[in-house]
Amino acid sequence: MASQLLACQQRLPRTITPRMASTMDLDTASQSVAEQLRDRDQRLVLAESCTAGLIASSLAAVPGISAYLAGSMMVYQEASKMKWLGVDEETLAQHTAVSAPVAHQMVTGALHATPHADLAAAVTGHLGPDAPEGFDGLIFVAICRRGGQPKIYQEQLKKTKRVARQREAATTVLAHLLQALSR
Repeated sequence: MASQLLACQQRLPRTITPRMASTMDLDTASQSVAEQLRDRDQRLVLAESCTAGLIASSLAAVPGISAYLAGSMMVYQEASKMKWLGVDEETLAQHTAVSAPVAHQMVTGALHATPHADLAAAVTGHLGPDAPEGFDGLIFVAICRRGGQPKIYQEQLKKTKRVARQREAATTVLAHLLQALSR
């Protein structure tokens, strides 16, 4: 009985709010998303810019994820965003790569490119240190279910070092995914 209670207490959180992301470990968030994908039999595709594949890499560390991680596109440069995800050149010129409209096009492009995925997440942002004014630590996260409308979130990262911001951004995306999966 005591071992069963301990096992229950050690279970990972089933839902996480983005505010909790700053206190959550990337590995824990990845494990939680993997469990939610498995429990709901959902396939996920990712489009990552500023996180440079970190989200996919952290999910890939979870045993059994291959059944639920449909794929990932690391689109660091604007040309890759346009070619692989169909992001419009005019949108990039008008809004910059770090914007809600680009995140929107990234997430819908990822779903379009991956017909067997049920859910997509995209992230674009500026991690610094030489960010234009107002962009330092700013990210846009987009989450979309197939057949649904993308939800876009603007987040200001709290960490100051680039690598720490990258991990914070990845954890924030996973937190938004957990929210979407809990609905």
